[in-house]
Amino acid sequence: MNEQKIGVVFGGSLGIGEATAKLLKEDGTRVTIVGRDKARLAAAAARIGEVEIAVADALDDDAISRVFETTGPVDTVVICVAGSKGIGLFRDLNLDGVRAAFEEKTLAQLRVAQVAARHMRANGSITFVSAGSARQAIRTAVGPAVVNGAIEAAIPTLALELAPIRVNAVSPGLIDTPLWDFMPAEARAGFFSNHGAKLPVGRIGQAAEVAVVIALVANSGFVTGSVYEIDGGSHLVTM
Repeated sequence: MNEQKIGVVFGGSLGIGEATAKLLKEDGTRVTIVGRDKARLAAAAARIGEVEIAVADALDDDAISRVFETTGPVDTVVICVAGSKGIGLFRDLNLDGVRAAFEEKTLAQLRVAQVAARHMRANGSITFVSAGSARQAIRTAVGPAVVNGAIEAAIPTLALELAPIRVNAVSPGLIDTPLWDFMPAEARAGFFSNHGAKLPVGRIGQAAEVAVVIALVANSGFVTGSVYEIDGGSHLVTM
């Protein structure tokens, strides 16, 4: 009988992280979702069912270590930590906001991976979550391009250094997640409809569709050092 896999999803309380935790759990992995907000984690666990929760800040090495000390040796780590600072046209962009965004996402994801690598089984998998702004020219997105571009640039080197642990990234395009809830519902629907119509697939993406690719990458033992676009073809068109 095969031993049950252990998975940890940082940023697992909503959106892509929650969808990934749900899919990994359904595949038979014992999953712990991690975030800073205990109430949000508990709500996500209730929706997913049969997952553990752990409160930790992805910028706190000690807190991250405590997560892995509790789980024991891990097979799968997914890092969906993100931020929302550093967006705007470059001429007027607050570069301190870009610095904050870099710390909240790029450095946070690297911190999680660094600690995780000390607690993983030899054939384990680490999957970063970046974004399409790393490779696409999008007005107001210089900050996100810097933040996500740095993550994606690191993937091949991390895969070499951490081998035989496998390291990859998935790079979502425009995805309907609670991160867009700051917009009024009607405005959000119009924004999604307008941008989705420009894509070859004719719509924006869903968190569950990104989760499918994350799970595939995590479970495929012959995949490492790569970045996978999940953007509905937005890299093929001018947005």
